[in-house]
Amino acid sequence: MLLAVIVGCEIGFWVLLVAGLVARYPLRRPRLGAALLVCVPLVDLVLLGAAAMDLRRGATADATHGLAAVYLGFSVAFGHSMIRWADQRFAHRFAGGPPPAKPPRYGWARARHEWREWGKALLGWAVACALLAAAIVVVGDAERTRELANWIRTLTVALLIWLVAFPVWETIFPRRPRS
Repeated sequence: MLLAVIVGCEIGFWVLLVAGLVARYPLRRPRLGAALLVCVPLVDLVLLGAAAMDLRRGATADATHGLAAVYLGFSVAFGHSMIRWADQRFAHRFAGGPPPAKPPRYGWARARHEWREWGKALLGWAVACALLAAAIVVVGDAERTRELANWIRTLTVALLIWLVAFPVWETIFPRRPRS
């Protein structure tokens, strides 16, 4: 059931985002577009409520509860930049806006970009781990929340791999344009 809510929330995120941008640009209804875009975070609240209710009803935490926390954490961290990314493309396509900005490809500018993206991932990790830890404390049963503790470990390992593979690597070995 919770997996269906996660999928529904992901679909809802993109539907509200596209609807808001279509209203803003092709339909030239900026207030309606803004109202729809403001509703995008409400999708996260629906997911948070569904996961909390499921655990409060006595469910044993499984991978979907961990996935819900990760979805929420990374939605908080990357949601604004995803909306900005889509808004730039819609503005360019439908409102004569400037071409969307591309991330830097080389040198220190690329390394700074990678550090900034990793900082967002760190925020997503922190929010997800806080939600997972809160669920562990609220449920108060180590057997029922073992999977949530596993998610904290998995996220931490993934974040460390991201750190080394992207920002640290780009800082030590910055890409250079081909001659």
